[in-house]
Amino acid sequence: MKNYTLLLAFICIITSVTAQVNNQAIGVRLGGGDGVESEISYQQYIGGPNRLEFDLGFFDNGWDEGFKFTMLYQWVGNIEGGFNWYAGAGGSIGGRDIDNNDKNWNDNSDDGLFLNVDGQLGIEYNFSVPFQLSFDARPEFGLINDDFDFGYGLGIRYTF
Repeated sequence: MKNYTLLLAFICIITSVTAQVNNQAIGVRLGGGDGVESEISYQQYIGGPNRLEFDLGFFDNGWDEGFKFTMLYQWVGNIEGGFNWYAGAGGSIGGRDIDNNDKNWNDNSDDGLFLNVDGQLGIEYNFSVPFQLSFDARPEFGLINDDFDFGYGLGIRYTF
């Protein structure tokens, strides 16, 4: 019963505290942690306090190179003024090539295609000029050829 009460409270908060969501935003998401280091990022408003985010990133850290495409469904809520929070869920698909000659990495079990289930939690500020700045955390749970990763990112987007 306690879990249902928490779920009902979360749904009430999501539906009652909505933010002004931009129609579209495009820019970059600069990341860290185990995720992709930089991504091209696009957000599309879909109604209510909801939007979709699409990110395409490439990585090459010397022994591991590849790409990743991420799509997230996001709920956006207002904190105050142009300051919002957002939470999202979605997935990512990509490919990687691990250099087996690297002395620090001799396991190629993660080579090839990978598929993840992703979550996201972040904050953003929409300036009075068409500019958005955001910071988020993104846990990724590997379904195919990947394990658990945790990334974070700083988003810089032009809004229109």
